[in-house]
Amino acid sequence: MNPAASSKPQQNTEVDRLPVAVDLDDTLLRTDSFIESTFVLARTKPMYLFELPLWWLKGTAQCKRLLASAAIPDVHLLPYHADVLTFLREQKALGRPIILAAAADEGLAREINRDSGLFDEILASDGRVNLSGKRKRDRLIGRFGERGFDYVGSRPGDFPVWSVARRALLVSPSSRLERKVAAVTPIERVFREPKTGFLDYLHALRVHHWIKNCLVFMPLVLAHRFFEFELLGRVALAFVAFNLCASGVYLLNDLMDLPADRRHPKKRERRLASGRIRLAHALLLMPLLFLGAFGIAWHLSLGCAAVLAVYVLLMVKYSMKLKDIPIVDVFVLASGYALRVAAGAVAAGVRLSAWLLTFCVFLFLSLSLIKRCSELVLAELAPGPSHARGYAGGDKVWLVAQGIASGYLSVLVLALYTNSDISQRMYARHEFFWGVCLLLLYWVSYLWMMAIRGRIHDDPVIFALHDRVSQWTIAIAALFALMAV
Repeated sequence: MNPAASSKPQQNTEVDRLPVAVDLDDTLLRTDSFIESTFVLARTKPMYLFELPLWWLKGTAQCKRLLASAAIPDVHLLPYHADVLTFLREQKALGRPIILAAAADEGLAREINRDSGLFDEILASDGRVNLSGKRKRDRLIGRFGERGFDYVGSRPGDFPVWSVARRALLVSPSSRLERKVAAVTPIERVFREPKTGFLDYLHALRVHHWIKNCLVFMPLVLAHRFFEFELLGRVALAFVAFNLCASGVYLLNDLMDLPADRRHPKKRERRLASGRIRLAHALLLMPLLFLGAFGIAWHLSLGCAAVLAVYVLLMVKYSMKLKDIPIVDVFVLASGYALRVAAGAVAAGVRLSAWLLTFCVFLFLSLSLIKRCSELVLAELAPGPSHARGYAGGDKVWLVAQGIASGYLSVLVLALYTNSDISQRMYARHEFFWGVCLLLLYWVSYLWMMAIRGRIHDDPVIFALHDRVSQWTIAIAALFALMAV
C-alpha cells in the first residue's frame, strides 16, 4: 500500500474532527442572556436592581457572576437559533467536539449545557475575566492553537476570534461584517434568518392597541365641544402622548413577562419572546418612547404629565407584581382605562363628570374581568391544571358573576343618567339614549358569552374591533347618541 495514499484520508479525518466553538448570545440563542437575567431579577428580586450599578463597578465579569448567582432565566424556555442548533448536533454526531465559548457567566453556561447536553467543554466568564473579544481569542488559541478550531459567532466583537479560526460561521451578519470576516478567514457557512422589519417593531409596540387610547376624546365629545379645534388639537396631542407611553409600557411588560409568554401557545410568537427583535433594541426604544410621551404631556400641562406619570407607575408596578394578585390586577387594568379618560379631560380643561367616572369604573372593570376570564377559559383547553395569572379554574364562576354584574351596573348608571335632569338639559332628544342603554346591555352580555365560549383571545376591545356583531352594535349605538344630540 502506498504510504502517501493512506496518510491523506487520515489527515482529512483529523481536520474534520477539529472542535467547533460557538458563542451564546444572539448566536446559539436568539436572545441576550444578560438582559434576560436582569429582568428575571427585576421580577423576582426587584430591590436587587439598586445593587446592579454597584455590581457593575466591580467589573463586567464580577457583575455577571453576581447576577447569575441572584437570578438565572429558565433556560428550557430560551429561544434557540434552530439552524445553528441542528448544525452543532450534526457535527457532534460526526465526532467533532462542540465548545461553548461564551461571554456569559459560566454558571449560566453550565445551565444551558445541562438543558441541551450539547457541549463537550465550556469556556465562559468566571467572575474575574470577561471572556469576550480578544480574551476569548487568546483562551481558544491557548486551548486549541491558532487555526485549530472553527468558530460560530454573530457580533462585530467576535471578529478577533474569527481572525484566528480555521473557518468562520456567521449568524445573521450584516453585509459589512461578512465582508470583513471573509478578508481574514474562509467562511464556511452563513446562517440567515428573516430580517427584522418595520412591521415587526410595530407589532412589538402594539400599535393595534392604540385604538384604546381614543378614550381620551370621550370627555370632549360628551361635553359637546368636539368641534372646538383648539381643544381638539390638545386632546389629539394627549392621544399621541398616550400612544407613545402605552407602547413603552407594553415593551416593559413583554420584557418582564418573557418566561410566561414563552409558555403560552400564542404569546410565544411575540417579537421579544421569540427573539425576532433583539432585547437591546427594546431597551433602547423604551426611554425614547417615554421621553417623547412626557415631553408632549409636559407641553400640554403639568396635570396631563401627572396623569401620565400615574399611569406609568401603576403599569410598571402591575408588570412587576400586581398582575399576579387576583382581584387587584383587574382593578389596575380598569384604572388604566379610566386614566385615559382622565388624561383627555385634563388636556382639554373639561370637568370630569361624576356620571362619566362612575360609568367608566363599572364598564372598564367588566372589560378587565373579561380579559382574565377568557385567559382562564383558554387555559382550560390546554392539558394540565388550568390557571391564568393568579386565578385557578374554580375562579371562573366568580369572574363571570363579578364581570356581568359590573357590566350591568354600567348600564344602570347610563340609564340613571339618561333619566336625569342633566341629560334632559344637554340633549334635545335625550330619550334616544335609552336605545344606547339597550345596546350596551346587549353588547356586555354578548362579550361575556364570547368569553365563556373561548372566542376572545386577546383584549376585549381589540376583539370588538374585529368582530362584526360588535361593530354593528357600536355603530348603531353611536347613531342613537347622535340622534339624541
